[in-house]
Parts: sequence; C-alpha cells; structure tokens
Amino acid sequence: MNRKNSSRADRAKVKNKNKDKDKDKDKDNFKYKDKFKKPDLGFGNNYMFYFFIGWLVILFLYGNPMFSDSVKLSYDEFIREVDSNNVSSVYLTEKDILGEFVKPIKEKKTKFSVVRIDDKDLIHLLKSKQIKITGIKENNFWSQILSWLIPLLIIFYLGGIILNKFAKRGGNFLAIGKSKAKIYVETKVKTRFDDVAGVDEAKEELKEVIDFLKDTQKYSRLGGHVPKGVLLVGPTGTGKTLLAKAVAGEANVPFFSINGSEFVEMFVGVGAARVRDLFEQARKQAPCIVFIDELDALGKSRALSAMHGGSNDEKEQTLNQLLAELDGFDTASGVILLSATNRPEVLDPALLRPGRFDRQILVDNPDRRGREAILKVHVKKIVTDKDIDLTKIASLTVGFSGADLANLVNEAALVATRRNAKSVEEIDFTQAIERTVAGLELKKRIINPEERKRVAFHEMGHATTALALKSHDKVHKISIIPRGIGALGYTLQRPEEDRHLIAKKDLMTKISVLLGGRAAEQIVFEDVSTGAGDDLIKASDIARAMVTQLGMSEKLGLTTYEKESSSFLRGQTPIAIQKQIYSDETARIIDEEVKQILDQAFANSLKVINDYKSFLDQGAQMLLEKETLTEDEIQKLWNT
Repeated sequence: MNRKNSSRADRAKVKNKNKDKDKDKDKDNFKYKDKFKKPDLGFGNNYMFYFFIGWLVILFLYGNPMFSDSVKLSYDEFIREVDSNNVSSVYLTEKDILGEFVKPIKEKKTKFSVVRIDDKDLIHLLKSKQIKITGIKENNFWSQILSWLIPLLIIFYLGGIILNKFAKRGGNFLAIGKSKAKIYVETKVKTRFDDVAGVDEAKEELKEVIDFLKDTQKYSRLGGHVPKGVLLVGPTGTGKTLLAKAVAGEANVPFFSINGSEFVEMFVGVGAARVRDLFEQARKQAPCIVFIDELDALGKSRALSAMHGGSNDEKEQTLNQLLAELDGFDTASGVILLSATNRPEVLDPALLRPGRFDRQILVDNPDRRGREAILKVHVKKIVTDKDIDLTKIASLTVGFSGADLANLVNEAALVATRRNAKSVEEIDFTQAIERTVAGLELKKRIINPEERKRVAFHEMGHATTALALKSHDKVHKISIIPRGIGALGYTLQRPEEDRHLIAKKDLMTKISVLLGGRAAEQIVFEDVSTGAGDDLIKASDIARAMVTQLGMSEKLGLTTYEKESSSFLRGQTPIAIQKQIYSDETARIIDEEVKQILDQAFANSLKVINDYKSFLDQGAQMLLEKETLTEDEIQKLWNT
C-alpha cells in the first residue's frame, strides 16, 4: 500500500510539473505574441473602417462594381460584336458603354466595357439590332464629397500616428505652454562650493542666499529682506553656471534650472505661458531657487530690438510676463530668482531696477591666487608629480578663465600621456600653455633657410625690445618652430603680476615690443616681410583705443569717440561697423594721432635694435641652432 501510494504521489507530482511547464509555455507564447503585437497606428485595429473606406473608393472612383470583372473592348471591336449580333444588352453612362455578350469571348467573360465616343448613329444601330438599351445616370454628388472627405480622413489618420508616437515618447502636445525647467534637489547635484574656486566674493554672496532659504526669520527680524533676484555677471567660462550648480548642491530646497532660450518659441504667447507655469510651480514648492541661464536670450532690451529692425512680439510678451512675475511674489515666500549672463549691456533696464534684480554679482576672471586655487581643484582628477609648482603655472596663465584652466589641466594630462610619462610634470603644463596660446606645434613643416633666418631675427627683435624697455611682461620663451595657423615662430611673455591699470608709458612700451620684430627685419635685412602682419593689427588696435577710448591724445583731449561692444565678450565689435558719431575732420585727426603713436613707438624700436645689435645677433644665432630658448637662457645671454 505504501508503495502504491508513493507511486501515485510521484505520478501526481509529474502531472503537476507538466501542468506548470504547460502554463510556462502558454505564458511564453503569450509574451511572444504580445512582443510581436501590431502597434496601434491611430484608429485602433478597426479593420471594418478600412474596408468601408476602400469600398467607397472603389465604388465612386473606379465605377460600378457589377462590371468590375469585365473585358475592355475598343470601340471598333464593340461595333463588330454588335454587327455579329453577339450583344444582348447595353448600359450607357456619360463616359462608358457597359454591356453583356450573348456568347462569352476573351477568357469566357460575359460582360464588357467600352470608352464612349460621340457617335450619333450608335442608338439607331443598337435599335436596329433589337438590343436592350438602359441609361445610367452617374451620381456626382458622392464623388465630390469623397474627393475632399478621403484626403481629410488620411490627414486625420496620419495625425493619429504622429500623436500616438509622440505620446509613447513621453511627450504631450497639449503641454506646449508648460515650463521645461529641470528640478534638482540636493541628492542629485554633487557640486559643492568646495568645488568652485577663484570666486570667493561671489560664493559669500550666494551663501547668504542659501542661509536665508534655510532660516527666513534670521534676515527678517530687523525688517530687512533678501533680494528677489540675483544676477551673475561676468565673462564666458568664469564659472557662473558652476556656481548655480553649487547652490543647488548646498541648498536643501528645490532648484529649478532652465535656459533663457527655452522660453522663446515660434508661437506667440507660449513663452509667457511657460514663465507663468514656472513661477506657479516655484510657489508650490517654496522655499526654492529658480535659475535662468543666459538671461540675455530672454531679457534683451526692447529699445535695442526696435533699433535693429523692429520688435519681436513673442520675446516682448515673455519679458513682460517675467517682469510681472518678479513684481508679483514676495521674498518672504522663499522664492529667489538666480540668473547668469555675459552680456549685461543688452539687458532691458526694467529687469535691473531695484525690486527685481536687486543684486548683481561680478564673476570675473580669477587673479593669481584664484587661478592657483582652481588648478588645485582640477589637478585632483589627474596624476601629477609631487614636485610640481602650481604657483608658477598660475603666474603663466594671466587672463585665463576657470574654463581655460580646466582645459589646460586636461591638455597637460594629454601631453604627458603622449610621451608615456607616469605622471604630469611642470614641462607638460608649459607645453599645454604654449599650445593653448600659440597653437599646435608643427615640427614637420618645411621652411627654407632664408625664411628661417628671418623668423629668428624677427622673434629676437621682440625679445630685445622687451628686455631693453623693461616691459612688465617678461620674456618666458622664444621659438622658431611653427605653431598654429600661419605662425612661423613666437615669443611667449608672462606678466610679473596681475595688473588692473596700465599707464600710457606701458602702452607705448607694449606697442614698441610688438613692432620690435619689424624693426629687426628692417635693420638686418634692409627690407620687411609679411611676418609682422598680426603684430601691426594688435599695435594699431592699441593705438586707436588710446586715441578714441582712453583720452590719451593731446589734440583730441578727453573726449571718447568709440566704445567697446561688451566688456565681458572676448573681442570687440570691429571699428568699421560701428556708427560714426564724429565729423570727418575729427576722423582725419584720429587717423593722424594713431599714425603718430605708431611712428613714435616704431622709432623707439629701431633705436633699441641698433643699440643692442650684438645681443640680437647672438640670440638669433642661438635660435637657429636650438630652435627654442628658455627664460633662463635668454636672461643669461642678456646679462653677459
């Protein structure tokens, strides 16, 4: 009995296992079928709908379905069949002749169709043969209805497909006026203030904003309030957006981030709707921070837009809505607007008035200590030599922004990788600086000996003038190895310290150094070349700025005649396209003053080259032999 019971139990287990396997197979088959299930293309799987549409098309566009299986005859063949008494009946329409045979012809078909022509004797012929004649009046009404109904149905069908696919991708066509701002919280943003260096003053200002959001009562106990809006202003690459991310990382509040260009759309009113929706979401999640990057894309001056060919209704409505929202919320609610731009001069004045963007924080290029701090942040990500001197590297990178320094560290790591080094050394940073400033080294470019000699004297002319006139920019390196686009050689200079003001004497020295290469060529070769083209452009720009912008002309006095397009954008608007606001006589005097400054600086350069001709010759000879001279080698030669 026990054996029988155990055997039955075993059989039951086997059956249950088989059932489970069958169920698994059914599930797999179901998944397989579901995987290859036809997608819904807009109208669902209603095949009767498509059949109905197809039937209507056949019925009204392709004729009577009763004669769909008929043989097509020419008119002459039709007449022969009538003469031979093989036609039993005829149906006449406006365009065709339809009928039936007495005896089937051509593949045993009993029906035929003929394109009707204008034949007045046809009726008499048919009557004489005693053929039954029936007239059919075509219904043009339905044909006309379908001529516009079918294209309309096709448009709806395609629209259903597009909306269906758009919805599957997570989009919502009806949400076009919704804000596209991304919401960040503390756990999602890893950037902290410790990761941002070189902008200590801006960090202190923003820390105050974060403290307010954490404790609103602290700043309101004496009756004061924090600003509604904070505007970060500065050149490109100085870390404005990085600062905003650091705020998101430090604050325990929601952080709405959006670019100013995302408010501007093709449809009028969409941008304003997105601004309303953004601030509505912010109020619901207050206290919070709203960050708008590239504010100039949204808040450009309306007067400036009208001056350059008319206004833009969409941008103006969006800006007006932003101004209304700034006036409509109270700082006690805990909503603070944070924005960034590198073009503050084009912003609408209404944006910058007190009560909207109350506070403007300058995020400028870092000084030497700031550059050193930024380098310390970025070198943590690479393997560096323990003896590397970041202070010296920082002194070589005057004018570099935070983004430039980050790129410099990465470039130095790549240089060290190319030479298969175990760590990044100071020489790698030097080469990276040269590549950033002068361009890629082109060692394989072939230069004939005469040009090579001219380049050597040209570059030594710059160095000789700089050393003799005691320029604040020390000569760091001279090379006659081609770099970049069109540069056959270069003289790398570095300032001793960061300078914020430049005296007129120093500007004249800078122009003389720029013209030192041309002076050396003229003295040594008694001829000049195209090698000083870039030097002449830079010297002319400095001289013109001295006359027209800095009031350093005795004849023209303190009046300014031209201005920069932006103090934060690299490069100025070309003088030629700026509107002339002075007379032709003044323009003539400006040209004369610029020429006088350049002539005086060039005369100084010629004098220096003549006085230090032996140093020029020795230095050029060393350049031809070594191709590159370092700062120590140049200083040693100068002291001998």
